[in-house]
Amino acid sequence: MKATDIAAPDYFHKVVDCQWACPAHTPVPEYIRLIAEGRYSDAYMINWRSNVFPGILGRTCDRPCEPACRRGRVEETPVAICRLKRVAADFKDDVKHRMPRPSAKNGKRIAIVGGGPASLTVARDLAPLGYHCTVFDADPKAGGMMRTQIPKFRLPDSVIDEETDYILGLGIDFRGGQRIDSLKKLLGESHDAIFVGSGAPRGRELDIPGRKQAASHIHIGIDWLSSVSFGHTDTIGRRVIVLGGGNTAMDCCRTARRLGGEDVKVIVRSGFEEMKASPWEKEDALHEDIPILNFMVPKAFTHDRGKLTGVTFEKVRAEYDANGRRNLVPSGEPDQTIPCDDVLVAVGQENAFPWIERDCGVEFDKWNMPKVDAQTMASTHPKVFFGGDAAFGPKNIIWAVAHGHDAALSIHKQLSGEDITERPLPEVHVSSQKMGIHEWSYDNDVSGDKRYKVPHRDKVVALKDIRTEVELGYDVKLALGEAQRCLNCDIQTVFAAPLCIECDACVDICPMDCITFTENGEEADLRQRLKAPSPHLDQDLYVADGLKTGRVMIKDEDVCLHCGLCAERCPTGAWDMQKYLIDMTHAGTSCPSKSRSAA
Repeated sequence: MKATDIAAPDYFHKVVDCQWACPAHTPVPEYIRLIAEGRYSDAYMINWRSNVFPGILGRTCDRPCEPACRRGRVEETPVAICRLKRVAADFKDDVKHRMPRPSAKNGKRIAIVGGGPASLTVARDLAPLGYHCTVFDADPKAGGMMRTQIPKFRLPDSVIDEETDYILGLGIDFRGGQRIDSLKKLLGESHDAIFVGSGAPRGRELDIPGRKQAASHIHIGIDWLSSVSFGHTDTIGRRVIVLGGGNTAMDCCRTARRLGGEDVKVIVRSGFEEMKASPWEKEDALHEDIPILNFMVPKAFTHDRGKLTGVTFEKVRAEYDANGRRNLVPSGEPDQTIPCDDVLVAVGQENAFPWIERDCGVEFDKWNMPKVDAQTMASTHPKVFFGGDAAFGPKNIIWAVAHGHDAALSIHKQLSGEDITERPLPEVHVSSQKMGIHEWSYDNDVSGDKRYKVPHRDKVVALKDIRTEVELGYDVKLALGEAQRCLNCDIQTVFAAPLCIECDACVDICPMDCITFTENGEEADLRQRLKAPSPHLDQDLYVADGLKTGRVMIKDEDVCLHCGLCAERCPTGAWDMQKYLIDMTHAGTSCPSKSRSAA
């Protein structure tokens, strides 16, 4: 194998698994260390630079970073990265003075359709560069689905108001209550580019017998949640069935409990483990005494002269073919009718683009979705870009933010006369953390500390008020304890072969057996000769040559905990612990800088 080029921008980035897994590439270990130091405002601003909505995401993120967390190499549960993000938001000082200032306009006008996370990210990135950004939204206040579809007991309005106001304060022209009904008309106005971040606003229907006859008590989940959010709906029947197994279904059932539903059930066609809802969302529903019934497919709504009386289900079981694909087949058991007063249908969401004329230059695919480039977010019309759920269907807020960053970079490059397909590389900085012969500027004790639980409000109190936040968040003491579980994955082990005397002290002391000195060879052969098994081919091997014996040093990055014991034990200083900092400013996943604009 060739020696590893640790100067390559993506090499150490990929090793920081949590940051690599985050669509917005938030520098997780960096902000967690700042929280441990009590520097909450600094931690917040690092988050704000990349993920834009730290307080919102600290309560609602789908947490793609946590399954990637290296704490899983030591114990079962990862660091509570998401909840520590909320800590930065909860305990920060006033940060208004640290936000960018509205700048002189550059004469370019951007129309942004929708006021959700992708759209606001585009506005946040482009406004400081002098673009005149106009955000159009049918709702009176900014936030999109963050405001209308996430219950207040999970995400208070005060948090949404604060973080959307930071963006609108950059000189954004927000036109609430102004729905866009024609893209062709918008294209005819004086806009240099248009970004579509209108979300996936339509819930999927369930067209089974009885749907039309009992329609008055059968509600589409996301529409019902919006009605509750705006105060139009404040009651529901005593017996409620929620159909669907995603996070929207979890929000529906928990909301129904707070609006008078005493007997609320979630019923899904899949198994419990196969539900699309996040594990913590299912746990919260079960904690609030909401049963989840599995392998039941709705066949009909039963009614008495138009009054809903229940739902009839076919019982099924899972069968798997030779390729592991699952099929649901009838179990042979009798159908079951479950009585209810109301049904909430949360079986998925769809995009709705009736306002985009099919002859305006934006091409659609066979699924009636716009054709969007996954890297640049460009459509087939040179002026029109998409992002968030409007681009590729429903996902989550952090992906919408990432789309917004990428679209903003494309718009900026296009209006600067540059090729939008050429994406600039991130800037990488690596600096030694050595403070003495065997001392570094951080402590990385590989302990088996268990994850700290987030305090919750008493269930009896929480269920009485739909606006009472259930999760209370970490206090300062709990936040410090949880922050100390972070393994500082951005503090990299860097090896200097000319200093090595091949004493194997690092090999002996490594708690994970991730260091091997051996003869070089092809990667497949080398992986068989490592001290510890190396089954994860997606994580690189760190290869260093130049040793006096002609051997190579191999470190399996998948296993390494960045504990620093190799550097502490090395008698010659061949191992060093160096802090890795990646700046995504120039790579489309953070706010573009004015220096780039000038360049």
